[in-house]
Amino acid sequence: MAQNVDRRKAEKKEELVERLVHINRVAKTVKGGRNMSFAAIVVVGDQKGRVGYGSGKATEVPDAITKATNEAKKNMVRIPLREGRTLHHDVKGAFGAGKVILRTAPAGTGVIAGGPMRAIFEVLGVQDVVAKSMGSNNPYNMIKATFDALQSINSPRMVAAKRGKKVGDIVSRRENSSNVKMEKEEA
Repeated sequence: MAQNVDRRKAEKKEELVERLVHINRVAKTVKGGRNMSFAAIVVVGDQKGRVGYGSGKATEVPDAITKATNEAKKNMVRIPLREGRTLHHDVKGAFGAGKVILRTAPAGTGVIAGGPMRAIFEVLGVQDVVAKSMGSNNPYNMIKATFDALQSINSPRMVAAKRGKKVGDIVSRRENSSNVKMEKEEA
């Protein structure tokens, strides 16, 4: 009986959403002609703040997708989200020639992002974000640049732990400084 409960918990825990981002047909020229293989990029997430990506290569598309999915599950990272729907602050990321800008958005904005970034945000569980990619539109570089940006996000709890303060001190400062700015603008 206890084993059945444990299995159900494990199945619920591993409810991961997979998104196929890109498939590339690769040809290697050899003496007898060309050897065809396929490369796949997959993004995996639990829609609650965990996400990972992986790439796989095989002679058949399903095998490449399976390899990429397994790698993505191994490389999952936790990203702190504000209210479970958006990012804590604006952030930039880069990898190679790919550059991305991720901005927080008010509730109801939706996911405004293109290509591989949209897949990442959907499996991550972000509901409101504005993203812009600049430079390379290569899906590998865009995914790695997006992960670079996401991994540099700091939540108020993380900042408070680094500074040895309480979360309330850090959050209240931000609110107080915005109130001061509003008062100056009104005057």
